[in-house]
Order: sequence, then structure tokens, then C-alpha cells
Amino acid sequence: MIKYTPFWETLEKSNESTYTLINKHNISSATIDRLRKNQGISTAKIDDLCKIFKCRVEDIIVFEDDENDENGDNNK
Repeated sequence: MIKYTPFWETLEKSNESTYTLINKHNISSATIDRLRKNQGISTAKIDDLCKIFKCRVEDIIVFEDDENDENGDNNK
């Protein structure tokens, strides 16, 4: 499962806020909402966030293996 926990940690350590992301960097409020809900965003948006924060992809997004996969297998 994709999670954006690193994004929130990176945001907290930066001089940015969700307000500045929306109003200064033109990141939509819908994108911020998708990040809050761990929903998918485009790789273009991940690229934009990396440029804003001058960080690596790992500072925005993480994959965590979901042991409760709805199919009962973890694609192993």
C-alpha cells in the first residue's frame, strides 16, 4: 500500500505549509486531500513536490506491504 507519511514529515520540517503549497506553488487542494487520504497522485505531482522540497521521492512516498491483502496473498 502506498502511503504519504514521509510527505507530512517532510512538510513539517520545511518552511512550507499546505497553504503555501496551494497558494504559492499551485498544488491543488484536491491533491493535498488525496495525500491526506493516502490516495494515488500522479508521478508529475510527486516530481513537483520533490522540486519544491528539494528532496528525494522517498521523502514523499513509501510503499508498505499490506499483510491483509484482500486476495489473501501478497503477490508472492
